[in-house]
Amino acid sequence: MSTSHSPNVERAVAACRPTDVTPVSIAGDALDSLAPSYLRDLKAELADEGYQPATLAVSGCFAEDCSLATQEEADRLRRHVRAAAFLGASRLELAVDEVSDPEKVRPALSALEERARREGVRLALVGDADVSLRTTA
Repeated sequence: MSTSHSPNVERAVAACRPTDVTPVSIAGDALDSLAPSYLRDLKAELADEGYQPATLAVSGCFAEDCSLATQEEADRLRRHVRAAAFLGASRLELAVDEVSDPEKVRPALSALEERARREGVRLALVGDADVSLRTTA
């Protein structure tokens, strides 16, 4: 018998009460820093103004055919996953318009998707690049 429980969305939503909060999408390039102290202050200011971060939107660049550059970009994006989780955003929207070598990028994106899942953030790819995420159950 498993000790973990699957979340029951319908039950949780049925018990909800309306709040006066506006969900917002935050552009990652609008953040001055990804440091916890900055994010903590931003989260508090957003709450004071009645906003709840729902999505953190960032752009990814995998135009170089270089494993080191791919890893550096994946590391940068992982910091954004952490920032999304810290802010309470449930979604990281990643715009990728150009990929030099999809076979090099897919493992990095798969690892990023797994990290996001562990942080409670859904990774969503948008853009024109010919690369996709594996589907998770």
